[in-house]
Amino acid sequence: MPTEFISLTFPNASTELAPIPGASIDPDFQARYARTLDEYGFNYTLVPYDSSYYDPWTQGATIAAHTKNLKVIIALRPNTVYPTVAAKMLATLSQLSRGRAVVHFIAGGSDVEQAREGDFLSKDERYARLADYIRILRRAWASPEPFDWASPYYTFTNFRNLVRPYGGATTVPVSVGGSSDAAYAVGGQLADIFGLWGEPLADTKQQIDRIYGEAEKAGRPRAEWPRIWVTFRPIVAETDDLAWAKAHRTLDLLKTNKSPYGSRPPPVSTTAAAAPKEKEEGVPFAAPPGAPQNAGSQRLLAIAARGDVQDRALWYPTVTATGARGASTALVGSYQTVADSILDYVDLGCELISIRGYDNFNDAVDYGRFVLPLVREGLVEREGRAKEEVVVAEPAKAEEVVAVPTNGEAKEVDAVAETPKDEAVVIEASEVDDVAPLAKKAEAVVVVEAAKVAEAVAA
Repeated sequence: MPTEFISLTFPNASTELAPIPGASIDPDFQARYARTLDEYGFNYTLVPYDSSYYDPWTQGATIAAHTKNLKVIIALRPNTVYPTVAAKMLATLSQLSRGRAVVHFIAGGSDVEQAREGDFLSKDERYARLADYIRILRRAWASPEPFDWASPYYTFTNFRNLVRPYGGATTVPVSVGGSSDAAYAVGGQLADIFGLWGEPLADTKQQIDRIYGEAEKAGRPRAEWPRIWVTFRPIVAETDDLAWAKAHRTLDLLKTNKSPYGSRPPPVSTTAAAAPKEKEEGVPFAAPPGAPQNAGSQRLLAIAARGDVQDRALWYPTVTATGARGASTALVGSYQTVADSILDYVDLGCELISIRGYDNFNDAVDYGRFVLPLVREGLVEREGRAKEEVVVAEPAKAEEVVAVPTNGEAKEVDAVAETPKDEAVVIEASEVDDVAPLAKKAEAVVVVEAAKVAEAVAA
């Protein structure tokens, strides 16, 4: 699957750096912002949810009407819409947008926030309900035939859904986010996409392994494992020095303007409730006093205690300044530095990159003009390096076979071409130390990067 980019929908020009108290939704701003994302090559925009903020469904439909390619991700808490109703709503949006609807599930990261809309389930119960919810959606989209359902969370009889997703699809893409065992289990087993907040590469890799482990345990084919979505708040400029100066100005403003939404947290969450007990290597993630209840925020604060800057450009003071409210880790540097940092995560297996700034509109323009093109150039270069050149062995000769990868490093290996056949042997290999067994039965050996020689021989 290709690497794609996500942003976040904003209802007006208020930002964390320049809040506009009491600002109402601004249709002109929202349409302009959405069209800008579309024009600069963003692939998705997430429409967030908060118990006391604007409705994501009507915003999402409006955004779809103003754009041509931008996919709309509706943030949905299962306690707010009955699954049979949501199945029709999402399929309707899929048709209206010509296939550009996606749903991102939020199981609920705060007991207090959930209670505001009458949800008093425990964290484990919320995730069990979410799994039930996703299965109901899949069934409702798969067939127009009536069906019954009976579980601790939903019971109905003879429901029939005649609203199919656009173009004959049998599903609308389903995203799940979180950093708890329950989140990994539900997302790994059922999601098309799994959302993570920006953490250091090693920590991100551990989370990906957990998600994939749950997918494998559920018996999902490798091609159906969730795509990984990771979120950052880049602070960019022409040079690294200018970017760091901008980052410190941004930090000062964040400390002054705690939230553009008054005393409330930002209306978006992609994480799960309940902090994990420990990291994979046994280092505990201890939640600081007063930390948010959700696991993602607790992880960010614990990682922030290790140091301000991690990996190439990951900056954590924005996390501590905001109390890890939502996605808050920054990538700081020149356009090239930030693009290279993003590519580090692509190399790790992250296919969906969410980037949104602190100066919402202007940052989106800068990303579209300067960062996305550099990332895409880097992706093209990687694709080129992945294509190894043809290795030719003269038929019926006990000569040398020379493997010439695209990185220019030639390796010589002995090969005895005993009885060459007409066809070349094509193997997948990143290590070409010994292709002799293959050269025995071929007049040419073609080496392409991917797996080990031993695997190719076995195949």
